[in-house]
Amino acid sequence: MYGYAMNKEDLQARLARIAGQVGGLQKMIDEDKYCIDILTQLNATTAALKAVGIGILDTHVRHCVREGIERGEGDAKIEELVATVARFVGR
Repeated sequence: MYGYAMNKEDLQARLARIAGQVGGLQKMIDEDKYCIDILTQLNATTAALKAVGIGILDTHVRHCVREGIERGEGDAKIEELVATVARFVGR
């Protein structure tokens, strides 16, 4: 079982809200809303996605990485974590 499994319902709810935000963005463009308003909403949506990602990363470290270290797979899990963080921050 993955670390996020214990928060799965919360994650699903947050992602559903984000999907609603994306739908709102589409509607804003359809309705020719002001550019700054669209960019503000886009920034809020991006921040919400990042927050979900940080939460999943947190549970990954506390569950999956810890478990890997306890099984003697520490070096591999740390390499995986470093690569994942780099991807997450866009490097």
